[in-house]
Amino acid sequence: MPKVQVSVLEQRACAMTYKEGDIVHGADIGRTKNRAAYRKFVFRECLGCGKQRWISVDEWKKGNQRKCPSCANKNKNAIGPNSASWKGGRRLAGGYIDVWLPRDDFFYPMVHKKDGYVREHRLVMAKHIRRCLNPWEFVHHKNGNKQDNRPENLELYAMGEHSLQHSKGYRDGYQSGFTDGRSRKIKELEQQIEILKRGLLK
Repeated sequence: MPKVQVSVLEQRACAMTYKEGDIVHGADIGRTKNRAAYRKFVFRECLGCGKQRWISVDEWKKGNQRKCPSCANKNKNAIGPNSASWKGGRRLAGGYIDVWLPRDDFFYPMVHKKDGYVREHRLVMAKHIRRCLNPWEFVHHKNGNKQDNRPENLELYAMGEHSLQHSKGYRDGYQSGFTDGRSRKIKELEQQIEILKRGLLK
């Protein structure tokens, strides 16, 4: 991999005046190519080796370039926290929330073998019944919201039962869950209004 050329101005800036988290414009540290002078850069440590360097603020916010190129290349094929693209062990995939599990976790047999992630709703149900789920067992969201993984919103079905539940168009499960959720939200808002009224009357 070719070495990145760093200007004398940038080296001096890194060594003398800036600390972790400082934000500057590219022009202040000698980055002027391709309109970089107008972009903002943040001074951050590599999560692998601890070396400090300048990273585009936009890239840092996206979760990219948290490791320097040499550390990222070392762990190119790694998964989990050692991966260069690690973003905390949670991700959104196909509308569902996925959670990463380490190999020594009791529920690890449920993960997708390629990357170590498991659907969060399946993990919540497995913890609720205290065993790993079988491949033919499906977890149904009562209110139809794939990201609402509260135990009270989940039901366990065998393969045929789950297909039947979906083919009915959530006639019972969705309506019941939706109504329960709406009623709970209204009750919470009413309680907040009551607290605000008390505060104003004092």
